[in-house]
Amino acid sequence: MDISFQLYSARNFTPWEDVVRKLADLGYTQVEGFGGVYEDPAGFRANLDAVGLSMASGHFSIDMLENDLPTALSIAKTLGMKRIYCPYLMPDQRPTDSAGWADFAQRLAVVGENVRAAGYPFGWHNHDFEFEVLEDGGIPMQIILDNAPDIGWEADIAWIVRGGADPMDWIARHGDRITAAHVKDIAPDGDNLDQDGWADVGHGTLPWAELMAALRKAGCDLFVVEHDNPSDVDRFARQSIASIRSF
Repeated sequence: MDISFQLYSARNFTPWEDVVRKLADLGYTQVEGFGGVYEDPAGFRANLDAVGLSMASGHFSIDMLENDLPTALSIAKTLGMKRIYCPYLMPDQRPTDSAGWADFAQRLAVVGENVRAAGYPFGWHNHDFEFEVLEDGGIPMQIILDNAPDIGWEADIAWIVRGGADPMDWIARHGDRITAAHVKDIAPDGDNLDQDGWADVGHGTLPWAELMAALRKAGCDLFVVEHDNPSDVDRFARQSIASIRSF
């Protein structure tokens, strides 16, 4: 199985030439891009090519996708991406009721139409806030899926858990929408506080063997290893790929 690595995990451990070489040596075959590696797309592509990695997917802000799509598409093309995801909304940009989230979903639907017209599948990448129940009873992630039916979903499983939801339930109900999954782990309560409570994959509390089986059964074919704040990216990358190979 090809295993991808979200480069955001290594943002504090550059230079990037060293990062991608180590990832390739460990057996990763793909990476996922984010804004921090888009300054020189051609140069970064050369670094990837030199070690035999491909950039299967990339994250782009809603602002760029809505207001400067040609630049996003140029970056994606240069880096050889096959899928584009929108990853986040700043707190001050998040709707506060179901109607607002439905409006946001419509914005994503328009972005998705434009991105697909350029030849790229498109989807939303969740964090925890999409699973927090609104005062009117709505759940933002459900509203997005319902009101933007043609976009995919890059399911960040650990953020689903931190949002208070059951990932197996969401996979069972919406697995046909999941086009990629972030594979990361949550440390036991009180552990890894210097790493914001995250853990290397297979060294935390999530039942990843069961989750991977459910995701594969649902048709997910892109698995992206991530840790939002590792204390040692070499250890994280090494231990995580070893765990995934054992699932």
